[in-house]
Amino acid sequence: MKNWDSQDERGVCSSERDCEDAYKVCKRLDMPFHQVSYVKEYWHEVFSNLLREYEKGRTPNPDIMCNKHIKFKHFYQYAVNTLGADAMATGHYARTSQEDEEVFQQKHVPPPRTLFRDRFEIRKPARLYQGADRLKDQTFFLSQISQDALRHTIFPLAGLTKDFVKKIAAEAGFQHVLKKKESMGICFIGERDFENFILEYIEPKPGNFVSIEDGKIMGQHKGWFTLTLGQRARIGGQVDPWFVVDKDITTGDVFVGPTTNHPALFRDTIQTDRFHWIAEDPPAELVRTQMMECLFRFNNRMPLNVLQGCAVFFQIKAKYT
Repeated sequence: MKNWDSQDERGVCSSERDCEDAYKVCKRLDMPFHQVSYVKEYWHEVFSNLLREYEKGRTPNPDIMCNKHIKFKHFYQYAVNTLGADAMATGHYARTSQEDEEVFQQKHVPPPRTLFRDRFEIRKPARLYQGADRLKDQTFFLSQISQDALRHTIFPLAGLTKDFVKKIAAEAGFQHVLKKKESMGICFIGERDFENFILEYIEPKPGNFVSIEDGKIMGQHKGWFTLTLGQRARIGGQVDPWFVVDKDITTGDVFVGPTTNHPALFRDTIQTDRFHWIAEDPPAELVRTQMMECLFRFNNRMPLNVLQGCAVFFQIKAKYT
């Protein structure tokens, strides 16, 4: 699957290299090799959205959106409808509530579009679970995929650790794969100097780093959209670290505070209007009480945490037509 067209900062086209690596694996396993391009879809459905979000002062996650719109929508539909595959297998470290055999026994049936489903229908939605390797857990990146795609996806690495997968690859003679570095950076674009990369697509908007404590100007930045709340601010001439606590997209000021425990870095409320239930319906407890306790993470590397010392409220608005 090719989603990006340009070369990386070393002048290497990583998509061509990845394609060649995948072809070598297929040839060794005597499997047919197929290549499909979603460069246009990736630009319109993932990257353009990323730019719009940055311009609004937010920090989107392109890996989550790439899985939602490209791999588990366009690529999944290509695998099932064009190639006639029974299921799609991916190398994510995750698992589902289904056994692999269940996936191959399912027929591809479009989800019902009626307001009320058949009340006698036996429904058993697939659930997304963490795999055996908690250090490589990738369920964070799969949090927006559809139920239909999840039901027809298998995760061969579900019960394996990264070290054991490398051992299997070594025994199978896949040395060219073992030498590949960990995939880092923006999904399908790779690891780059983010500030220089994003400034190729968004016009620089210089502004000031302003101390949240006394309003003192600490330095300058090239654009508030290159900075994320909570990250360390690279301010020239400062010995001690300062961290981004807020952004004013009207004036261009980026407010910073000293130390990672500054009070301005903490929040006790969060608001969102985009919920995605992988099992299609909200949990019964939430529907009944409009309140539930849940675990959360905003970064794939952080452990799952429960909100401490406060309740999580959901206001449900239903519209019947």
